[in-house]
Amino acid sequence: MSNTVSLDPAAAQAAIEPSIVQTMISFIQDGGFFMYPILIVLAIGLGIVLERVIYLQITKSRNKKIWDQIFPMIAKGQFRQAMESVKDSPAGIGRVIAYGLERSRISRRHDDIELAMEEGLMEVLPRLETRTSYISTLANIATLLGLLGTIIGLIQAFTAVANADPAEKADLLSASISVAMNTTAFGLIAAIPLLLSFSFITSMTGKLVDSMEMASVKFLNAFRQVVAQQEQRGNDGQ
Repeated sequence: MSNTVSLDPAAAQAAIEPSIVQTMISFIQDGGFFMYPILIVLAIGLGIVLERVIYLQITKSRNKKIWDQIFPMIAKGQFRQAMESVKDSPAGIGRVIAYGLERSRISRRHDDIELAMEEGLMEVLPRLETRTSYISTLANIATLLGLLGTIIGLIQAFTAVANADPAEKADLLSASISVAMNTTAFGLIAAIPLLLSFSFITSMTGKLVDSMEMASVKFLNAFRQVVAQQEQRGNDGQ
């Protein structure tokens, strides 16, 4: 009978995966009750992360599309056409520009238009930041649940050891402490990616806000230039 080793990578991967899955299941089961609340917190946190990343990416794409569409109109002084394009736009930059264009109808003062656009930005900003703070909160909750589970596990371990046979106390205590520490480890496993995701989403939000502020500055500069050209043509015609 010959002993042969399979060189098929797919077969080797299939042999490894069940052991990894089984190890994860055993790790969670051995950790006790608090492993499941941590798992729920991790699932909720990852769901919020996914929703926020998708929303911010869509907002970024919409902002770029609407800005590329209306800026040439603004540069040419076609404010009415630009207003028609942004008044029903779901894009954040569309709302900011719409506030500026609406104010420009009743006031040509640049300070008034700038204040109106800042008001529009303050209206858009909460939509960008909504639920983001929950991610860091859930990361902290996962860590605290892990510590709480470990403390309760240690209390139970020492209580059980107190009534055990002296010859078995060392082995029983080491095994109980090993199991109790699973909750702390899992709490950190859940918290670390959530904190990294929180930093990433905060950075994405900051870049979006910066891009809208930059667009506001470009709008004001283009508006000033167009108004100056119109006034110059009016003076030349007199």
